[in-house]
Amino acid sequence: MNLLAKFLPYVQIIVSVILVTAILLQQSAAGMGGALGGDDSSAFHHTRRGFEKFLFYLSIVCAFLFAFLALLSIIIKAQI
Repeated sequence: MNLLAKFLPYVQIIVSVILVTAILLQQSAAGMGGALGGDDSSAFHHTRRGFEKFLFYLSIVCAFLFAFLALLSIIIKAQI
């Protein structure tokens, strides 16, 4: 348990960097036309394919993993 408590912050940092990178690499669906009141092509359905789909699922997995690691960290610190 002590070994896990020692390495857990480093694992959280790595997961958080991956999560932030995956979120920032995703394309934004909101364009300048929609912000200025013009016609933005957001009325059409957009299907994620390839790398975009991979980044989407990676961000979901990393978010759940980060939340789990944070909860685990709280539980370990409460026992120590």
